Amino acid sequence: MASLYVVLSLFMPVLVAYLMVASASNFYNDFDITWGDGRARILNNGQLLTLGLDKASGSGFQSRNQYLFGKIDMQLKLVPGNSAGTVTAYYLSSKGSTWDEIDFEFLGNLSGDPYILHTNVFSQGKGNREQQFYLWFDPTADFHTYSILWNPQRIIFSVDGTPIREFKNLESMGVPFPKNQAMRIYSSLWNADDWATRGGLVKTDWSQAPFTASYRNFNANACVWSNGVSSCGTNSSPSTSRTNSWLSEELDSTSEEKLQWVRKNYMIYNYCTDAKRFPQGFPPECKLS
Repeated sequence: MASLYVVLSLFMPVLVAYLMVASASNFYNDFDITWGDGRARILNNGQLLTLGLDKASGSGFQSRNQYLFGKIDMQLKLVPGNSAGTVTAYYLSSKGSTWDEIDFEFLGNLSGDPYILHTNVFSQGKGNREQQFYLWFDPTADFHTYSILWNPQRIIFSVDGTPIREFKNLESMGVPFPKNQAMRIYSSLWNADDWATRGGLVKTDWSQAPFTASYRNFNANACVWSNGVSSCGTNSSPSTSRTNSWLSEELDSTSEEKLQWVRKNYMIYNYCTDAKRFPQGFPPECKLS
């Protein structure tokens, strides 16, 4: 019996480590490359995914799972150098003519200029809720974590744990909110030099190609949607157990201060202040911001 204990004590740490690795996110298991004719690649035993763009084509991938609410993290390292004209899109989206969508889009730049982080929320096929930000670091030098918290009360966009945008459920004011359609995760790297950099004034320099964006450390603490059933319980009353505490998560005072710091120092466009775009009056939610 003692010898069995010794054996177990020696091998248990190895077994635990193996199980942790086995249950860790793996791009082979979690995602499908959907287009790009070999320009997208999964590397390092499933721990790294890269998207490529050249003059002939970009590339993209999507999640195998669909989600209806979740706290989703992905680390990205964006196209370095002169990336003008390129867009790296990372977003959640449903299908159909009245789709829902939650967007991160990274608009490329001339070498030395900052990337623009473009965000948007679509509900029932309608968006027009763009906010744009500069980042407070070089997103091409290393990986950074881009997160979407989506629960029945709000959507929070975060960068390295710092919230940059909150979109609340204001259905009581007549504002549509994405809450009934399951969404997959999508990402793509593509050429958008007709609008992406300075409104299309700066074109893609193909002598810099191929362009590459990299992804790692995907994590989805989320409600998986399969055959009309959520892993968290019913859509109208999802389980808020301790493991699903994000389903009722909101900004605390510290996070609210960080959000205001980002808005003050790094926001460069807010649809709620674009009077030319809304001559008949701003959308209802703008009254609260």
